[in-house]
Amino acid sequence: MSAPRRGDGVTLGPPGPEPTDLGRFGEFGGRFVPETLVPALEELELEFRRAWTSPEFREEYAQLLAQYAGRPTPVTECHRLSEHLGVRVLLKREDLTHTGSHKINNVLGQALLTQRMGKRRVIAETGAGQHGVATATACALFGLDCIVFMGAVDVERQALNVFRMQLLGAEVIPVTSGSATLKDAINDALRDWVASVQSTHYCIGSVVGPHPFPWMVREFQRIVGDEAREQTRSILGGDPDFVVACVGGGSNAMGTFAGFTDTDAQLIGVEAGGLGIETGHHGASVSRGVPGALHGARSLYLQNEDGQILEAHSISAGLDYPGVGPEHAALAASGRAEYPSATDVEALAGFQLLSKLEGIVPALEPAHAVGWLMREAGNRVPKDSTVMLTMSGRGDKDAMQVSEMLAEQAGR
Repeated sequence: MSAPRRGDGVTLGPPGPEPTDLGRFGEFGGRFVPETLVPALEELELEFRRAWTSPEFREEYAQLLAQYAGRPTPVTECHRLSEHLGVRVLLKREDLTHTGSHKINNVLGQALLTQRMGKRRVIAETGAGQHGVATATACALFGLDCIVFMGAVDVERQALNVFRMQLLGAEVIPVTSGSATLKDAINDALRDWVASVQSTHYCIGSVVGPHPFPWMVREFQRIVGDEAREQTRSILGGDPDFVVACVGGGSNAMGTFAGFTDTDAQLIGVEAGGLGIETGHHGASVSRGVPGALHGARSLYLQNEDGQILEAHSISAGLDYPGVGPEHAALAASGRAEYPSATDVEALAGFQLLSKLEGIVPALEPAHAVGWLMREAGNRVPKDSTVMLTMSGRGDKDAMQVSEMLAEQAGR
């Protein structure tokens, strides 16, 4: 294990706990892929292990986070929101990173690995577009070819991010199969990778997929939790009572939780409740999913009685996924983390409230966490509790969508 490394104010802590040799977190994880991908995954695992214990790699990565991504990001105390809710709320401001979300942390690490492996072509999937933008950004920085698969539905509702990706030099490929959302974008990205594995690195954007991706992405995102732990201790004099983050695939939440799993803080991952859990139109994979295998890993997925994957629904493109990362499934099974949900309506309310009270416009994804807190302050979250909530992205990308929905509501 290498010592912590510093890059202009960014300190990387020691590597976190590893999955088993089979890439498992408890009963979840693993590597369920075509034989043609196994050598590429083994190469990636070996290269990541070497890099993550290399002082030179960690120093270069830390410097990129500091000089390019803009880390460390601050923790902002929300005085007006706290007074309104009756609980003390602090936000970990990933919306202030370059490109506007936590996604840049992971992508810079994977771009460095791509360079080490001597590959020049990068493919990625994206839902809300933030991972696609971050990947296109890193590829522009490193001079790599970039192809981003994006569901046709998401291309329409995230037009601003599509333009940003194209401006950065990426080719955006709309995916029309299935529900034409994130799940289907991952399917097409995996098909491309099978056909081009010798020259291509697949830059997965969340803690999903076959081993080593869930572990590797968590490690690149744990900077969020490591920073937040020290920052909240400085502000509060100890750990927060609750650590809250939204969960789709779960990378911002897993990165956040990684800094607090060994504390007494209660870990809350807020899933997409969509139109309501009882309607079946939601993305609550932990609370309503069952064990199965999809996109190379065993985890919890929304399925019918025949084991067919169901379509997820969320107002936010980034939470519109019918599964969750295997480490989240393991945390839920052990009881270490809880995974409630917030509906589309509650997310919209959170979007508006944080904007009006704090001058911080959230992405629709973390707006779910704000919406959940609005509902549970004084209930599941007792009055005067301390809450650290990860603001995983800013709301520019969602402004037009929310504007149209609010106008529609007003016209009813």
